[in-house]
Amino acid sequence: MQLHRQIKASELIERLSKGESLNLLDVREVIEFHTYNIGGDNIPLSNLENTLNSLPYNKTDEIIVMCKVGLRSETAQNILERHGYNNVRNLSGGLVAIQKLK
Repeated sequence: MQLHRQIKASELIERLSKGESLNLLDVREVIEFHTYNIGGDNIPLSNLENTLNSLPYNKTDEIIVMCKVGLRSETAQNILERHGYNNVRNLSGGLVAIQKLK
């Protein structure tokens, strides 16, 4: 069992500000995504298991999962890891943490 890796909001903002191309996966509901987002793919947690075969990522890609506060994205991280994705990082504190830093 691997340790669940996290990424801090400050690190994510820094990497994005450098123009780094990241695989961002926002697992909030569509309405939440349209209200506020920092980009990336929006696949609600409720649909994640059904869309695993069509995800645009390789199993070795770094994928940063996020939600509002980090709970749904932790569940998403568990699902992805169970299906062989081995470089999944959860945004610690979620998008709320990002908004606090901006």
